Amino acid sequence: MAKAESKGFFRRIGAFLRGLRQFLANLMFLLIITVVLVAIFAKHPQVPARAALVLNPKGVVVEQLGPFDPLAELNGNGKRESRLANLLEAVDRAGKDSRIEMLVLSLDGLDHIGVAKSLELAQAIARFRETGKAVVAIGSSYDQDQYFLAAQADEVYLDPMGAVTLEGFGIYRHYYRRALDKLSVQFHVFRVGDYKSALEPLIRDDMSAEAREANSAWLEQLWGLYTRTVAERRGIREENLDYYINKIDKVLAAHDGDSAAAALSARLVDDLLSRTALRELLIERVGENDDGSFNQIDYREYLSLTRKRQPETRRSVGVLVASGVIADGDQPPGMIGGDSLAKLIRQARKDDDIESVVLRVDSGGGSAFASEVIRQELLKLKKAGKPLVVSMGSAAASGGYWIAADADEIWATPATLTGSIGIFGAFPSVEQALKELGISTDGVGTTEVAGGLRIDRPLSPVAARAIQSGIEHGYQRFLGIVAAGRDMLVEQVEPIARGRVWTGQDAVQLGLVDKLGTLEQAVESAAALAGLDEYRVEWVKPPLTPMEEVLKLMLQADGESAQSPMASSSLSAARRWLSPLLGSVEELLQLNDPRGVYAYCSVCLAP
Repeated sequence: MAKAESKGFFRRIGAFLRGLRQFLANLMFLLIITVVLVAIFAKHPQVPARAALVLNPKGVVVEQLGPFDPLAELNGNGKRESRLANLLEAVDRAGKDSRIEMLVLSLDGLDHIGVAKSLELAQAIARFRETGKAVVAIGSSYDQDQYFLAAQADEVYLDPMGAVTLEGFGIYRHYYRRALDKLSVQFHVFRVGDYKSALEPLIRDDMSAEAREANSAWLEQLWGLYTRTVAERRGIREENLDYYINKIDKVLAAHDGDSAAAALSARLVDDLLSRTALRELLIERVGENDDGSFNQIDYREYLSLTRKRQPETRRSVGVLVASGVIADGDQPPGMIGGDSLAKLIRQARKDDDIESVVLRVDSGGGSAFASEVIRQELLKLKKAGKPLVVSMGSAAASGGYWIAADADEIWATPATLTGSIGIFGAFPSVEQALKELGISTDGVGTTEVAGGLRIDRPLSPVAARAIQSGIEHGYQRFLGIVAAGRDMLVEQVEPIARGRVWTGQDAVQLGLVDKLGTLEQAVESAAALAGLDEYRVEWVKPPLTPMEEVLKLMLQADGESAQSPMASSSLSAARRWLSPLLGSVEELLQLNDPRGVYAYCSVCLAP
């Protein structure tokens, strides 16, 4: 009897939980519909007759926004990302808009952008300045990424309580060999390329001489580019900037520890202004709005209100984004799936309106198998007669270079990290750790390699030699792909391969890259290769599901923010009500090559 009552109790609990889940699902659906209706029927704001465009990127600047998670957004745990293409488009569009009188760089919310993307944005800011309009940077404090962009302004303002914190670039990693020895875990590493250092932390206690040489070379180049650019924009000598950074203790001591005064004295900023004083200054420049601040418009809202009119022609240059780790199968935005990207390439190939394609690569690589799946689809696109141009972002290294090598043209920025032409694999074994716990493994097999790839048994020498042979074959294949794609001999490629990372500036000299330039220039070149005088730019994306179409109505600027103030308010209210009930799960990026063979650069997205 008690057992039956117990079962009945749990059935009632289960029914209650199912009902609660259904209730929450229905509630969320109603909230989404409400927000959409508000966004559709609310009176949309207009671009002020005179205003400043506020460029205020949030979080990490990326080539492609990660998957939109409505539950995470409502819970306030959505990813903080800003899309580089949106930033560039807003600045360029505002430069030609007579209503926009000033560009304000508000950089407190920026977490990371990197030198390569900063250079592209800096060029857009320079184009805006060339129209005769002012550029002003404002910030409570500036870290290294934020300050590089701030230095592009005509005027840089800092809060009296703030600081400009510059430290240089570096690569520092944890090394686990001794820890693994203590745990009696052995990693069998297979690689080709003296400079292929991705697995060094598993087999060393420190950085190898080869990795130190290669990393120092590109780090020094990027840092030199950073300091030269800042010194030139601020009209100061590089040695003075170097002194400010390396002798910051003495600099601060000379100013009684006042970091803002130190930055002003070093001419890194033009003035120290509180938020109140800064607001008054900007009001003088562009007028006052109804909220008592300066006339302004956020770049996301500006994009939603000024959708760019594409040319009437249907002839297009298709732009595909390959951003993130390369993995096998279908992967969400923010990763590169061998199958999912291949589908988009087929979509571009079969679209008669798309006459040439630009592949924007921002990846340190990953699965060699998935990279080859993508490359084969790109070859098919070229065979269909559509020119292929690759535009490299912060990185296009290892697997990222694998998929780029066959392009008709390769463009990069001077700060792009590329190359890293090498292959590796790894296999752990824990038989000794198990023995120390009193666990042994024994049995019989019909061949010398039966059970040879079990992590609880010693790695079979036959299997080890076979794996190394496969890795070496993969490396030779990689060299052949690069040689064929770049019209070089394998003997010419090998000395510049070996897993070594190169900057875009060096890669041009070595023949790995054709030209230095931006995504916009790569698109123009792709159009020229197809003989297009007038063309549309078509971002090739997977078709949206009905629910995604609904969510898109709620958003602007490709999903970066709510479309209208009223819609944003409704979403915030929903978030406050539902946040105690909702949660989000972060997906882990996993390398998943079917054969465990990777073309991956672990340091290429660091600066």
